Amino acid sequence: MLMTNRTTELDCGKLAPTLFQRLVAGLAPLVSLFRGLRNRMEINTLHDLNDSQLRDIGLSRADLTSAFLASTFFEDPSEHLTRSARNRWRLQLFRSYNE
Repeated sequence: MLMTNRTTELDCGKLAPTLFQRLVAGLAPLVSLFRGLRNRMEINTLHDLNDSQLRDIGLSRADLTSAFLASTFFEDPSEHLTRSARNRWRLQLFRSYNE
């Protein structure tokens, strides 16, 4: 009975976030924006590769163009390229399996 009384006295409410946690949560959108801009610049460098090099990494010139057209300026186009490369890889795997 004594234990029950003691546990009800404890404040088990949600703890307030610390200053560091609030700072990290506030800066997360800014970090995401800079990551998207950095990835956009890196994808621009992919235009310097020739078609066979792009094919080696599972992409095509059309994938690069569609990644930029499908995403707005503040979105990360690398997710679109990743999906394109994975889909192309799955298609090739499926074709080789059926041959």
